[in-house]
Amino acid sequence: MDLPDPHRDQPVLTDGAPLGKGHAVMIMIHGRNAAPANILTLVPQFDRPDFTYLAPAAAGGTWYPLSFLVERERNEPGITSGLGAIDRLVGDVVARGIPKSRIVLLGFSQGGCLTAEFAASHADQYGGVVIYSGGLIGPPGTTWPYPGQFGGTPVFLGCSDVDAHVPQARVLESADVFARMGATVTRRIYPGMGHLVNEDEIVFTRGLMDSILGLVS
Repeated sequence: MDLPDPHRDQPVLTDGAPLGKGHAVMIMIHGRNAAPANILTLVPQFDRPDFTYLAPAAAGGTWYPLSFLVERERNEPGITSGLGAIDRLVGDVVARGIPKSRIVLLGFSQGGCLTAEFAASHADQYGGVVIYSGGLIGPPGTTWPYPGQFGGTPVFLGCSDVDAHVPQARVLESADVFARMGATVTRRIYPGMGHLVNEDEIVFTRGLMDSILGLVS
């Protein structure tokens, strides 16, 4: 029997340049009890108007009900539905003639976890993967034996060492998985930081975006 698909047909908010016309794209996945408008508050901080920003909505503001560290089946159908929402959005962008090498996948908190899981299970040469305060989904002992390869895709993971929701160990495990799959990984652990996005993470992301736009050599 097919699982329900709660996140199908939810709205997608947009910002920045019009989709298509050669613009690079950032797909932005919001956190728990939030909305696309929340993650889009990062757009003025990035200050890269030549990007198209696409932010899908989770039904009820939450992608899955429990911690990302519990058994996956306890968070279904939310995880599978959320991954499907990202997959359809990536497919729509590619269908507009934009290659994955000009797509950045970005998420914060619960959205960061969903972004990490999508990227690992759909590995390809993306423009970049940016995971703020998140990591791969699954209980302790999960090994994530995904077969794909990233072909040098830049992957960034940033998190506090004392984040109440995301253990440092899971961030480091996730970084190792991405590196094994051929990503160029940057991981940054920030002492004593809260559950937030800091200026260093914004600066790194701007640099990644500039490399896609051809503004840096």
